[in-house]
Amino acid sequence: MNDKSAHWDAIYDKASLSDCAPLNCAEILADNAFLLPRNGLALDLACGMGANATFLAQQGLTVTALDISKIATDKLNSYAALQGLNIKACDLNIDINTFTNCTFDIIVVSRFLDRRLSDAIIGALKPNGLLFYQTFTKEKIKPTPPNNPDYLLNRNELLTLFSSLKIILYRENSLVGNPDLGLRNQAQFIGQKT
Repeated sequence: MNDKSAHWDAIYDKASLSDCAPLNCAEILADNAFLLPRNGLALDLACGMGANATFLAQQGLTVTALDISKIATDKLNSYAALQGLNIKACDLNIDINTFTNCTFDIIVVSRFLDRRLSDAIIGALKPNGLLFYQTFTKEKIKPTPPNNPDYLLNRNELLTLFSSLKIILYRENSLVGNPDLGLRNQAQFIGQKT
């Protein structure tokens, strides 16, 4: 066990199985569920308690869920078994070799950023596959965590990181308009591999 997995294990140790519920899935996924295929293979990358994985499985997809925390993936596997969902969660220190022999119709990344993985993520998408990505930005309305710039996007950075994908949706509200309304402090991206 490394320091990162111990950190996340401590957080997820306090979580309950109800945290796996799809009500907690990323807005980018919930708001655009109509873009999902009726079946196929999906990856929930850095899944945490697996709300995105649960949502995807309920839409008819076969889901692989990966996270550094064994506690989170064990809880997700228990929840999936109780609910009869087609999810296989594995604890894994995710790196560029994670995707070497895998392809998916859908990949979801939520509140996680490792820029080194961009090409590997693109490579793991099947032709016409979709990437749903939502994570934190440097430009914030309120100073909320995370604060480490390594885990925060520059303006329009997802467009650069995934420039080879066809843009289906991009949203980064930043400081525009009424700061009390709408999704703030995060960027949203949906791209399709052509």
